[in-house]
Amino acid sequence: MKTLAAQIKNHEKIISIYGLGNVGGAIAATWLKHGAKIIGVDISEKLLTEIRLGSSHRKEPFVSNIFSKSIKKGHLILTSNGKEASRNSHIKIIVVPVAIKNNKSDLSIVISVCKIIASGLKKGDAVILSPSVPPGTTEKIVLPLLEKISKLKGGKDFFLVYNPERIFEGRAIEDIEKNYPAIIAGLNKPSQEFGKSLLEIISRKGVIMMPNLATAEAEKLFEGVYRDVNIALANQLAEYCSKIGINYWEARKAANSQPFCNLHYPGTGVGGLCIPIYPKIIIESSKIVGKPLKLLEFSRMINDKMPIQCVSKSIEILKNNGKKYRGATIAILGLGFRGEVTDKRLSPTYEVVNQFLKYNCTIRVHDPYILEDDELPKSVKLSMKLSIVTKDADLIFIATDHKEYTKLTKSSFKNCKKPILIFDGRNILNQNNFKNISLFTIGK
Repeated sequence: MKTLAAQIKNHEKIISIYGLGNVGGAIAATWLKHGAKIIGVDISEKLLTEIRLGSSHRKEPFVSNIFSKSIKKGHLILTSNGKEASRNSHIKIIVVPVAIKNNKSDLSIVISVCKIIASGLKKGDAVILSPSVPPGTTEKIVLPLLEKISKLKGGKDFFLVYNPERIFEGRAIEDIEKNYPAIIAGLNKPSQEFGKSLLEIISRKGVIMMPNLATAEAEKLFEGVYRDVNIALANQLAEYCSKIGINYWEARKAANSQPFCNLHYPGTGVGGLCIPIYPKIIIESSKIVGKPLKLLEFSRMINDKMPIQCVSKSIEILKNNGKKYRGATIAILGLGFRGEVTDKRLSPTYEVVNQFLKYNCTIRVHDPYILEDDELPKSVKLSMKLSIVTKDADLIFIATDHKEYTKLTKSSFKNCKKPILIFDGRNILNQNNFKNISLFTIGK
């Protein structure tokens, strides 16, 4: 009998991937690297067109190149027809987002995809859920949907596995293949063994088998919760350092020289669909069982307030340097939620913009990777040209830690109004490049 790896490589088992965004695209590309035949499903015709043209996933190394080669070979089929993809595939991997609405998990996209998959589910098929979801989702929501519509029995007629994605945008394929072990949980032992056999094909670090689905779902959320709480700690300690006149960054470096301390970076805020979302999912779940997690709630509040705090500090800088703060021209550098990504979802920059607008400021935003955006207010100009954004600016506000910004010098801002004022919300500027310039940052 052929192994699962052989069946996938020989295209006897076809994989369909639902959601081809930053995460799903990387997962699809990884499987294509390992010889699989993929049906890529996405409702965005724009994204499907970009993939066909080879212009998608610009900041995710190798993905677009792998897609282009695979399309030519016939190994990658793109479609928006999820029902057909389910009928024509044997392994269905769900990689769609979970949102938060009114502080509650919005599983509507996951539910919609599950219904579509169920309509084409066959005996012997497998369904793999990858999004970060509240503990209990796979067994209590996904399983009943699949069984009801397909008329099949989970664990008997089809395999059901939870396998959370564990990637860092910008190095996703590397993370999947060799940086971390895959987390696996199955509905029952056959599902567990199937998941293990499947993920061992692409994960050089092997797999970690979890005792049940809910534990695996919680593990993924805990990864983000840990980071959110520790970023909040860094933000509080940085503020404390500023108040008593010491340098947080120097204290942090020394503290982290021993292995039991891992102080994080403070900054203008926490963005993306991971770190700000995971704590809210756990907070919601904790309240349902009557055990509210106050530490997580407080940490979230601290990080949510960072854009407000940073803008308040910037207004104070303008006042102290004799500049008008109402109606000031502000150049904000960075729209991506994190450095070196084109992803702007839940970026702290949006709140930074909103706070400056309360002072009737003229706002321009620069990002080297983002050409257009429909979420910024119409009065805000977005440009990839630094000279346009900084022209006659009263203050430069560094919002995102793009590598490009680390190379800036005072000559980069020669068209700003004098004196040049800079608020570095990510502590990425080289102080030696800004001698005799008023450069302010968090924690100093």
